[in-house]
Amino acid sequence: MSNIKRRDFVKALGVGTALGAVGFPSISRAGKAKVIVIGGGYGGATCAKYLKRYDSGIDVTLIEKNQNYYSCPFSNEVLGGEKTLDEIKFGYGGLSGHGINVVHDEVVDIDTGGKKVKLKGGATQGYDYLVVSPGIGFKWGAIEGYDEAAAEKMPHAWKAGPQTALLRQQLEAMEDGGVVMLAAPPNPFRCPPGPYERAAQIAHYLKHHKPKSKLIIMDSKDKFSKQGLFMQGYEKFYKGIIEWRSAANDGKVLGVDADEGMVITEFDEFKPAVANIIPPQTAGAIAHKAGLTNDAGWCPVDQKTFESSIAKDVFVIGDSCIAGAMPKSGYSANSQGKVCAAAIATRVNNEKMPDPSYLNTCYSLITPDWGISVAAVYQLDGDAIKGVQGAGGLSPMDASAADRKAESMYARSWFKNITNDIFG
Repeated sequence: MSNIKRRDFVKALGVGTALGAVGFPSISRAGKAKVIVIGGGYGGATCAKYLKRYDSGIDVTLIEKNQNYYSCPFSNEVLGGEKTLDEIKFGYGGLSGHGINVVHDEVVDIDTGGKKVKLKGGATQGYDYLVVSPGIGFKWGAIEGYDEAAAEKMPHAWKAGPQTALLRQQLEAMEDGGVVMLAAPPNPFRCPPGPYERAAQIAHYLKHHKPKSKLIIMDSKDKFSKQGLFMQGYEKFYKGIIEWRSAANDGKVLGVDADEGMVITEFDEFKPAVANIIPPQTAGAIAHKAGLTNDAGWCPVDQKTFESSIAKDVFVIGDSCIAGAMPKSGYSANSQGKVCAAAIATRVNNEKMPDPSYLNTCYSLITPDWGISVAAVYQLDGDAIKGVQGAGGLSPMDASAADRKAESMYARSWFKNITNDIFG
Protein backbone atom coordinates (compact mmCIF):
# COMPACT_ATOMS: atom_id res chain seq x y z
CA MET A 1 0.00 0.00 0.00
CA SER A 2 1.29 3.42 -0.93
CA ASN A 3 0.33 5.69 1.95
CA ILE A 4 0.39 3.54 5.06
CA LYS A 5 2.24 0.42 6.21
CA ARG A 6 0.10 -2.70 5.96
CA ARG A 7 0.55 -3.64 9.60
CA ASP A 8 -0.52 -0.12 10.62
CA PHE A 9 -3.52 -0.30 8.33
CA VAL A 10 -4.60 -3.66 9.70
CA LYS A 11 -4.24 -2.22 13.18
CA ALA A 12 -6.40 0.72 12.11
CA LEU A 13 -9.06 -1.69 10.85
CA GLY A 14 -9.27 -3.38 14.23
CA VAL A 15 -9.39 -0.16 16.20
CA GLY A 16 -11.86 1.44 13.82
CA THR A 17 -14.21 -1.48 14.07
CA ALA A 18 -13.94 -1.76 17.83
CA LEU A 19 -14.42 1.91 18.65
CA GLY A 20 -16.36 3.14 15.66
CA ALA A 21 -18.93 0.41 15.57
CA VAL A 22 -19.11 -0.74 19.18
CA GLY A 23 -17.86 1.73 21.75
CA PHE A 24 -20.00 0.37 24.60
CA PRO A 25 -20.35 -2.91 26.49
CA SER A 26 -22.86 -5.57 25.58
CA ILE A 27 -26.14 -5.05 27.41
CA SER A 28 -28.58 -7.79 28.37
CA ARG A 29 -32.03 -6.58 29.29
CA ALA A 30 -34.91 -8.46 27.80
CA GLY A 31 -37.87 -7.31 25.76
CA LYS A 32 -36.87 -3.77 24.82
CA ALA A 33 -37.45 -3.47 21.09
CA LYS A 34 -38.22 -5.49 17.99
CA VAL A 35 -35.94 -4.97 15.00
CA ILE A 36 -36.61 -6.49 11.59
CA VAL A 37 -33.74 -6.75 9.16
CA ILE A 38 -34.59 -7.28 5.50
CA GLY A 39 -31.86 -8.98 3.48
CA GLY A 40 -29.29 -11.56 4.60
CA GLY A 41 -26.20 -10.42 2.72
CA TYR A 42 -23.04 -8.72 3.90
CA GLY A 43 -24.94 -5.74 5.34
CA GLY A 44 -28.13 -7.24 6.73
CA ALA A 45 -26.65 -10.38 8.25
CA THR A 46 -23.89 -8.33 9.90
CA CYS A 47 -26.37 -5.86 11.35
CA ALA A 48 -28.60 -8.63 12.73
CA LYS A 49 -25.68 -10.42 14.38
CA TYR A 50 -24.18 -7.28 15.89
CA LEU A 51 -27.51 -6.08 17.24
CA LYS A 52 -27.60 -9.24 19.32
CA ARG A 53 -23.96 -8.82 20.31
CA TYR A 54 -24.53 -5.25 21.44
CA ASP A 55 -27.78 -5.97 23.28
CA SER A 56 -29.07 -9.52 23.64
CA GLY A 57 -32.42 -8.15 24.87
CA ILE A 58 -33.32 -6.78 21.44
CA ASP A 59 -35.72 -9.03 19.51
CA VAL A 60 -34.05 -9.42 16.09
CA THR A 61 -35.73 -11.00 13.07
CA LEU A 62 -33.85 -11.45 9.81
CA ILE A 63 -36.06 -11.90 6.74
CA GLU A 64 -34.28 -13.44 3.75
CA LYS A 65 -36.03 -15.28 0.94
CA ASN A 66 -33.13 -17.62 0.11
CA GLN A 67 -32.05 -20.56 2.24
CA ASN A 68 -28.41 -19.90 1.42
CA TYR A 69 -26.37 -16.83 0.56
CA TYR A 70 -23.84 -16.85 -2.29
CA SER A 71 -21.10 -14.30 -1.80
CA CYS A 72 -20.43 -11.83 -4.59
CA PRO A 73 -16.86 -11.37 -3.31
CA PHE A 74 -14.92 -14.35 -4.68
CA SER A 75 -17.69 -15.31 -7.12
CA ASN A 76 -15.38 -14.28 -9.97
CA GLU A 77 -13.05 -17.06 -8.87
CA VAL A 78 -15.86 -19.53 -9.62
CA LEU A 79 -15.82 -18.27 -13.22
CA GLY A 80 -12.05 -18.68 -13.35
CA GLY A 81 -12.29 -22.22 -12.02
CA GLU A 82 -10.42 -21.58 -8.77
CA LYS A 83 -13.47 -21.96 -6.52
CA THR A 84 -16.77 -23.82 -6.59
CA LEU A 85 -20.18 -22.37 -5.82
CA ASP A 86 -20.28 -24.41 -2.62
CA GLU A 87 -17.15 -22.62 -1.42
CA ILE A 88 -18.92 -19.25 -1.55
CA LYS A 89 -22.23 -20.54 -0.12
CA PHE A 90 -23.28 -19.72 3.43
CA GLY A 91 -26.27 -20.76 5.50
CA TYR A 92 -28.01 -18.95 8.34
CA GLY A 93 -27.65 -21.55 11.10
CA GLY A 94 -24.92 -19.53 12.75
CA LEU A 95 -27.19 -16.50 13.04
CA SER A 96 -29.99 -18.61 14.47
CA GLY A 97 -27.51 -19.82 17.07
CA HIS A 98 -27.01 -16.23 18.20
CA GLY A 99 -30.72 -15.90 19.00
CA ILE A 100 -31.79 -14.29 15.75
CA ASN A 101 -35.16 -15.34 14.36
CA VAL A 102 -34.38 -16.19 10.72
CA VAL A 103 -37.44 -16.18 8.46
CA HIS A 104 -37.08 -17.44 4.89
CA ASP A 105 -39.71 -15.44 3.07
CA GLU A 106 -39.86 -12.40 0.80
CA VAL A 107 -40.98 -8.95 1.92
CA VAL A 108 -43.48 -7.68 -0.63
CA ASP A 109 -44.53 -4.44 1.04
CA ILE A 110 -43.50 -2.10 3.85
CA ASP A 111 -45.88 0.20 5.73
CA THR A 112 -43.43 2.68 7.22
CA GLY A 113 -46.23 4.68 8.87
CA GLY A 114 -47.79 1.64 10.54
CA LYS A 115 -44.37 0.00 11.13
CA LYS A 116 -45.33 -3.28 9.48
CA VAL A 117 -43.88 -5.52 6.78
CA LYS A 118 -45.95 -7.87 4.64
CA LEU A 119 -44.49 -11.19 3.54
CA LYS A 120 -45.14 -13.11 0.34
CA GLY A 121 -46.27 -16.06 2.45
CA GLY A 122 -49.14 -13.94 3.78
CA ALA A 123 -47.87 -13.01 7.25
CA THR A 124 -47.51 -9.44 8.50
CA GLN A 125 -44.91 -8.52 11.11
CA GLY A 126 -44.62 -5.34 13.14
CA TYR A 127 -41.40 -3.64 14.16
CA ASP A 128 -40.01 -0.85 16.30
CA TYR A 129 -37.02 -0.38 13.99
CA LEU A 130 -36.50 -1.64 10.48
CA VAL A 131 -33.21 -2.23 8.65
CA VAL A 132 -33.44 -2.51 4.87
CA SER A 133 -30.45 -4.13 3.16
CA PRO A 134 -31.75 -5.40 -0.20
CA GLY A 135 -28.57 -5.05 -2.25
CA ILE A 136 -28.86 -3.84 -5.81
CA GLY A 137 -31.60 -3.87 -8.40
CA PHE A 138 -31.11 -3.69 -12.15
CA LYS A 139 -32.36 -1.03 -14.53
CA TRP A 140 -33.98 -3.48 -16.91
CA GLY A 141 -34.34 -1.91 -20.34
CA ALA A 142 -31.61 0.70 -19.82
CA ILE A 143 -29.74 -1.43 -22.36
CA GLU A 144 -32.30 -1.91 -25.10
CA GLY A 145 -33.53 -5.50 -25.20
CA TYR A 146 -31.87 -6.48 -21.92
CA ASP A 147 -34.49 -7.68 -19.44
CA GLU A 148 -34.86 -10.58 -17.02
CA ALA A 149 -35.57 -13.01 -19.86
CA ALA A 150 -32.51 -11.83 -21.79
CA ALA A 151 -30.38 -12.35 -18.66
CA GLU A 152 -31.11 -16.08 -18.89
CA LYS A 153 -29.29 -16.10 -22.22
CA MET A 154 -26.77 -13.32 -21.61
CA PRO A 155 -26.14 -13.62 -17.85
CA HIS A 156 -25.12 -10.67 -15.71
CA ALA A 157 -23.91 -12.86 -12.81
CA TRP A 158 -23.85 -9.70 -10.69
CA LYS A 159 -25.91 -11.47 -8.05
CA ALA A 160 -23.98 -14.60 -7.21
CA GLY A 161 -25.64 -18.02 -7.41
CA PRO A 162 -27.57 -19.45 -10.36
CA GLN A 163 -26.37 -16.67 -12.67
CA THR A 164 -22.76 -17.45 -11.74
CA ALA A 165 -23.34 -21.12 -12.56
CA LEU A 166 -24.97 -20.21 -15.89
CA LEU A 167 -22.07 -18.00 -16.99
CA ARG A 168 -19.55 -20.65 -15.97
CA GLN A 169 -21.45 -23.26 -17.99
CA GLN A 170 -21.42 -21.01 -21.04
CA LEU A 171 -17.66 -20.50 -20.74
CA GLU A 172 -17.11 -24.23 -20.50
CA ALA A 173 -19.38 -24.93 -23.49
CA MET A 174 -17.90 -22.36 -25.89
CA GLU A 175 -15.49 -23.53 -28.58
CA ASP A 176 -11.83 -22.62 -28.40
CA GLY A 177 -11.40 -19.51 -30.50
CA GLY A 178 -14.66 -17.92 -29.39
CA VAL A 179 -14.93 -14.37 -28.07
CA VAL A 180 -16.25 -13.51 -24.61
CA MET A 181 -17.75 -10.03 -24.37
CA LEU A 182 -18.11 -8.44 -20.95
CA ALA A 183 -20.17 -5.23 -20.72
CA ALA A 184 -19.15 -3.11 -17.70
CA PRO A 185 -21.84 -0.79 -16.27
CA PRO A 186 -21.82 2.96 -15.66
CA ASN A 187 -21.23 4.40 -12.18
CA PRO A 188 -22.45 3.91 -9.53
CA PHE A 189 -22.58 0.13 -9.29
CA ARG A 190 -21.78 -2.73 -6.96
CA CYS A 191 -18.04 -3.43 -6.57
CA PRO A 192 -16.22 -0.90 -8.81
CA PRO A 193 -13.21 -3.19 -9.46
CA GLY A 194 -15.42 -6.27 -9.95
CA PRO A 195 -15.84 -6.32 -13.75
CA TYR A 196 -12.09 -5.98 -14.27
CA GLU A 197 -11.23 -8.75 -11.82
CA ARG A 198 -13.86 -10.84 -13.62
CA ALA A 199 -12.15 -10.17 -16.94
CA ALA A 200 -8.87 -11.40 -15.46
CA GLN A 201 -10.45 -14.52 -13.97
CA ILE A 202 -12.21 -15.43 -17.22
CA ALA A 203 -8.97 -14.78 -19.11
CA HIS A 204 -7.18 -17.07 -16.66
CA TYR A 205 -9.61 -19.83 -17.58
CA LEU A 206 -9.27 -19.13 -21.32
CA LYS A 207 -5.48 -19.05 -21.19
CA HIS A 208 -5.31 -22.52 -19.66
CA HIS A 209 -8.26 -24.20 -21.36
CA LYS A 210 -9.16 -22.26 -24.53
CA PRO A 211 -5.99 -20.44 -25.56
CA LYS A 212 -7.29 -19.36 -28.98
CA SER A 213 -10.09 -17.39 -27.36
CA LYS A 214 -10.12 -13.77 -26.21
CA LEU A 215 -12.16 -11.45 -24.02
CA ILE A 216 -13.31 -7.93 -24.87
CA ILE A 217 -14.35 -5.54 -22.09
CA MET A 218 -17.00 -3.19 -23.43
CA ASP A 219 -17.08 -0.28 -21.00
CA SER A 220 -19.65 2.44 -20.32
CA LYS A 221 -16.83 4.49 -18.77
CA ASP A 222 -13.49 5.97 -19.84
CA LYS A 223 -11.70 5.03 -16.63
CA PHE A 224 -12.19 2.53 -13.81
CA SER A 225 -11.06 1.52 -10.33
CA LYS A 226 -7.43 0.35 -10.00
CA GLN A 227 -7.03 0.83 -13.75
CA GLY A 228 -3.24 1.11 -13.80
CA LEU A 229 -2.82 -2.03 -11.71
CA PHE A 230 -5.29 -4.00 -13.80
CA MET A 231 -3.74 -2.89 -17.08
CA GLN A 232 -0.30 -3.86 -15.83
CA GLY A 233 -1.63 -7.28 -14.85
CA TYR A 234 -3.40 -7.75 -18.18
CA GLU A 235 -0.21 -6.90 -20.05
CA LYS A 236 1.85 -9.31 -17.95
CA PHE A 237 -0.48 -12.31 -17.97
CA TYR A 238 -3.12 -11.86 -20.66
CA LYS A 239 -1.51 -9.98 -23.52
CA GLY A 240 -3.51 -10.74 -26.66
CA ILE A 241 -6.34 -12.23 -24.60
CA ILE A 242 -7.93 -9.17 -22.95
CA GLU A 243 -8.94 -6.06 -24.88
CA TRP A 244 -10.50 -3.03 -23.16
CA ARG A 245 -12.72 -0.67 -25.13
CA SER A 246 -13.61 2.58 -23.38
CA ALA A 247 -16.85 4.48 -23.87
CA ALA A 248 -14.96 6.93 -26.07
CA ASN A 249 -13.84 4.01 -28.23
CA ASP A 250 -17.38 2.74 -28.91
CA GLY A 251 -17.28 0.52 -25.85
CA LYS A 252 -20.71 1.39 -24.49
CA VAL A 253 -23.27 -1.34 -25.13
CA LEU A 254 -26.58 0.26 -26.16
CA GLY A 255 -28.64 -2.82 -26.93
CA VAL A 256 -28.77 -6.58 -27.26
CA ASP A 257 -30.73 -9.18 -29.18
CA ALA A 258 -30.54 -12.10 -26.81
CA ASP A 259 -32.33 -14.50 -29.16
CA GLU A 260 -29.78 -13.84 -31.90
CA GLY A 261 -26.85 -13.43 -29.52
CA MET A 262 -26.14 -9.91 -30.75
CA VAL A 263 -24.49 -7.06 -28.82
CA ILE A 264 -25.03 -3.58 -30.26
CA THR A 265 -23.00 -0.37 -29.84
CA GLU A 266 -23.40 3.00 -31.53
CA PHE A 267 -21.28 2.03 -34.52
CA ASP A 268 -21.11 -1.76 -34.56
CA GLU A 269 -22.77 -5.09 -33.89
CA PHE A 270 -21.11 -8.19 -32.47
CA LYS A 271 -22.04 -11.83 -32.02
CA PRO A 272 -19.78 -13.14 -29.26
CA ALA A 273 -19.71 -16.77 -28.17
CA VAL A 274 -20.53 -15.64 -24.61
CA ALA A 275 -22.00 -12.29 -23.59
CA ASN A 276 -21.75 -11.22 -19.95
CA ILE A 277 -23.95 -8.11 -19.75
CA ILE A 278 -23.74 -6.21 -16.44
CA PRO A 279 -26.54 -3.63 -16.62
CA PRO A 280 -26.88 -0.23 -14.90
CA GLN A 281 -27.94 -0.58 -11.28
CA THR A 282 -30.24 0.95 -8.71
CA ALA A 283 -31.40 0.28 -5.15
CA GLY A 284 -33.12 -3.03 -4.43
CA ALA A 285 -36.77 -3.33 -5.49
CA ILE A 286 -38.26 -3.27 -2.00
CA ALA A 287 -36.55 0.05 -1.28
CA HIS A 288 -38.29 1.54 -4.31
CA LYS A 289 -41.66 0.05 -3.36
CA ALA A 290 -41.36 1.41 0.18
CA GLY A 291 -40.63 4.91 -1.13
CA LEU A 292 -37.13 5.03 0.35
CA THR A 293 -35.35 6.13 -2.84
CA ASN A 294 -34.62 9.54 -4.36
CA ASP A 295 -34.93 10.59 -8.00
CA ALA A 296 -31.59 8.94 -8.79
CA GLY A 297 -32.86 5.57 -7.55
CA TRP A 298 -30.75 5.32 -4.36
CA CYS A 299 -31.63 5.70 -0.67
CA PRO A 300 -30.58 8.92 1.12
CA VAL A 301 -29.66 8.36 4.78
CA ASP A 302 -28.21 10.07 7.81
CA GLN A 303 -24.65 8.95 7.18
CA LYS A 304 -23.85 8.72 10.90
CA THR A 305 -26.59 6.22 11.72
CA PHE A 306 -27.91 5.11 8.29
CA GLU A 307 -31.44 6.09 9.29
CA SER A 308 -33.46 6.90 6.21
CA SER A 309 -33.84 10.58 5.37
CA ILE A 310 -37.36 9.73 4.18
CA ALA A 311 -38.85 7.37 6.82
CA LYS A 312 -38.39 7.54 10.60
CA ASP A 313 -37.02 4.46 12.41
CA VAL A 314 -36.08 2.87 9.07
CA PHE A 315 -32.40 2.32 8.31
CA VAL A 316 -30.87 1.50 4.93
CA ILE A 317 -27.42 -0.06 4.59
CA GLY A 318 -25.30 -1.69 1.93
CA ASP A 319 -25.46 -1.21 -1.82
CA SER A 320 -28.83 0.58 -1.80
CA CYS A 321 -27.84 3.52 0.41
CA ILE A 322 -25.97 6.73 -0.36
CA ALA A 323 -22.92 6.52 1.91
CA GLY A 324 -20.74 9.45 0.94
CA ALA A 325 -17.28 8.42 -0.24
CA MET A 326 -17.80 4.73 0.55
CA PRO A 327 -18.03 2.46 -2.50
CA LYS A 328 -20.75 -0.15 -2.90
CA SER A 329 -18.90 -3.25 -1.70
CA GLY A 330 -19.18 -6.21 0.63
CA TYR A 331 -16.76 -4.76 3.17
CA SER A 332 -18.55 -1.39 3.08
CA ALA A 333 -21.85 -3.15 3.79
CA ASN A 334 -20.28 -5.11 6.65
CA SER A 335 -18.89 -1.92 8.18
CA GLN A 336 -22.20 -0.09 7.73
CA GLY A 337 -24.06 -2.99 9.34
CA LYS A 338 -21.99 -2.64 12.51
CA VAL A 339 -22.42 1.12 12.68
CA CYS A 340 -26.17 0.81 12.09
CA ALA A 341 -26.47 -1.84 14.81
CA ALA A 342 -24.66 0.48 17.21
CA ALA A 343 -26.99 3.34 16.28
CA ILE A 344 -30.10 1.27 17.00
CA ALA A 345 -28.73 -0.33 20.20
CA THR A 346 -27.76 3.03 21.68
CA ARG A 347 -31.14 4.52 20.78
CA VAL A 348 -32.98 1.61 22.38
CA ASN A 349 -30.94 2.09 25.56
CA ASN A 350 -31.16 5.91 25.56
CA GLU A 351 -27.40 6.19 25.25
CA LYS A 352 -25.27 8.47 23.14
CA MET A 353 -23.91 6.84 19.99
CA PRO A 354 -20.10 7.05 19.77
CA ASP A 355 -18.56 8.75 16.76
CA PRO A 356 -18.39 6.09 14.05
CA SER A 357 -15.57 5.09 11.75
CA TYR A 358 -16.08 3.09 8.58
CA LEU A 359 -13.84 0.74 6.62
CA ASN A 360 -13.43 -0.72 3.17
CA THR A 361 -10.93 -2.94 1.42
CA CYS A 362 -11.39 -4.35 -2.07
CA TYR A 363 -9.05 -7.16 -3.12
CA SER A 364 -8.83 -8.33 -6.72
CA LEU A 365 -7.08 -11.45 -8.00
CA ILE A 366 -5.57 -11.09 -11.46
CA THR A 367 -4.20 -14.62 -11.18
CA PRO A 368 -4.47 -17.01 -8.22
CA ASP A 369 -1.08 -15.71 -7.02
CA TRP A 370 -1.27 -12.08 -8.14
CA GLY A 371 -3.41 -9.87 -5.94
CA ILE A 372 -4.01 -6.13 -5.84
CA SER A 373 -6.08 -4.02 -3.47
CA VAL A 374 -7.50 -0.63 -2.59
CA ALA A 375 -8.31 0.25 1.00
CA ALA A 376 -9.64 3.22 2.93
CA VAL A 377 -10.70 4.36 6.38
CA TYR A 378 -13.60 6.81 6.56
CA GLN A 379 -14.99 9.19 9.14
CA LEU A 380 -17.94 11.52 9.43
CA ASP A 381 -17.09 15.06 8.34
CA GLY A 382 -20.11 17.23 9.03
CA ASP A 383 -22.98 15.15 7.72
CA ALA A 384 -21.01 13.21 5.07
CA ILE A 385 -18.73 10.18 5.13
CA LYS A 386 -15.31 11.12 3.79
CA GLY A 387 -12.01 9.32 3.43
CA VAL A 388 -9.33 9.83 6.08
CA GLN A 389 -6.34 11.52 4.46
CA GLY A 390 -3.30 9.23 4.34
CA ALA A 391 -5.16 6.10 5.49
CA GLY A 392 -5.27 3.13 3.17
CA GLY A 393 -4.27 3.52 -0.47
CA LEU A 394 -3.58 1.39 -3.52
CA SER A 395 -1.23 -1.50 -3.96
CA PRO A 396 1.98 -0.09 -5.46
CA MET A 397 2.70 -0.39 -9.14
CA ASP A 398 5.62 -2.63 -10.17
CA ALA A 399 5.50 -4.64 -6.95
CA SER A 400 7.44 -7.89 -6.75
CA ALA A 401 5.89 -11.28 -7.40
CA ALA A 402 6.31 -12.03 -3.69
CA ASP A 403 4.32 -8.94 -2.74
CA ARG A 404 1.58 -9.75 -5.23
CA LYS A 405 1.39 -13.30 -3.90
CA ALA A 406 1.15 -11.95 -0.36
CA GLU A 407 -1.78 -9.77 -1.47
CA SER A 408 -3.53 -12.85 -2.87
CA MET A 409 -3.05 -14.56 0.50
CA TYR A 410 -4.41 -11.51 2.30
CA ALA A 411 -7.45 -11.63 0.01
CA ARG A 412 -8.23 -15.23 0.92
CA SER A 413 -7.68 -14.55 4.61
CA TRP A 414 -9.97 -11.53 4.41
CA PHE A 415 -12.71 -13.61 2.80
CA LYS A 416 -12.44 -16.35 5.41
CA ASN A 417 -12.47 -13.88 8.29
CA ILE A 418 -15.27 -11.62 7.09
CA THR A 419 -17.62 -14.46 6.21
CA ASN A 420 -17.00 -15.99 9.63
CA ASP A 421 -17.64 -12.58 11.19
CA ILE A 422 -20.98 -12.41 9.38
CA PHE A 423 -22.30 -15.95 9.28
CA GLY A 424 -20.31 -17.73 12.01
